[in-house]
Amino acid sequence: MVRLARSVPVERGPPLPRIEAWASLPVGVVTLAERHGGHRVTRDIYEAMVAEVAVFVERFVAETGSGIDDVHMLGTSGTVTTIAGVHLDLRRYERRRVDGCWMSDEQVTGVIERLLAMSYEERAANPCIGNERADLVLAGCAILEAIRRAFPCPRLRVADRGLREGMLVKMMRQDGIWGEQLTHA
Repeated sequence: MVRLARSVPVERGPPLPRIEAWASLPVGVVTLAERHGGHRVTRDIYEAMVAEVAVFVERFVAETGSGIDDVHMLGTSGTVTTIAGVHLDLRRYERRRVDGCWMSDEQVTGVIERLLAMSYEERAANPCIGNERADLVLAGCAILEAIRRAFPCPRLRVADRGLREGMLVKMMRQDGIWGEQLTHA
């Protein structure tokens, strides 16, 4: 999913994003990894994945216009949390260290380059990737790269919270309890 958002101030809690445009891309990490292979990913294969995703991202850019400024990139779950864990050289994945982490554009690029240089076995041995994601992580990086190329940003904010957490925060705001102490009887 690609979303363009700006912050809207609120009395308590983090600012609400104001969604300006969004698109759900008809391609994901599993699709790309199955189509292009996830075990042995060369630079050419990686660039082919980026190009495949870029077609959909470019359609989104064309529909929304090119006057996008004053935004930063926020990545949630999956690939971006893996990139952050690898960047932090964690000996095991630690959600509290990854969630809220800021990475410069150069740092993100550096991690992707490291991952491209790794064999499947090296990716699988990395504690922030493991066997479950070793064949998928570069496909995820290709999706992120297509988005980064279309929307260059100096920094990426990493969130290890997904859709469920966002829905919970929204419901808590609607109920007027966001930011208040919850007491249990």
